[in-house]
Amino acid sequence: MQKAGGITAIIAGIFAVFAALFTLMVGGAGGAFEQEGADTVIALGWGGVVFSFATIILGAVCISAASAKPGVILILASIAGAILGGTFVALFMVLAFVGGILAAIGGAQTKKQNLAAKA
Repeated sequence: MQKAGGITAIIAGIFAVFAALFTLMVGGAGGAFEQEGADTVIALGWGGVVFSFATIILGAVCISAASAKPGVILILASIAGAILGGTFVALFMVLAFVGGILAAIGGAQTKKQNLAAKA
């Protein structure tokens, strides 16, 4: 279940990068036409880029980790990305949130299995 969560997070992160680039493009077009709030849209686009890349990296870490910590951090990153990334990024951060839950549950189960094997 941990690998499935990591793969889900990687896929969500890749789609979120494209959504963040679209948000940046819309903000840039708004800035070119001197529209009000274009700077806010551009800032949301950059927030989406940062948290999308963080989601991809954390998804890769979740695949090979033996604990639930990367899954929990992935959940926090997906929440922050949904808030600071804009609407389009938030759609894919919901998928990353689900991947983080799967990775956290899988990491907890792996930790229990490792403890049982040592005993």
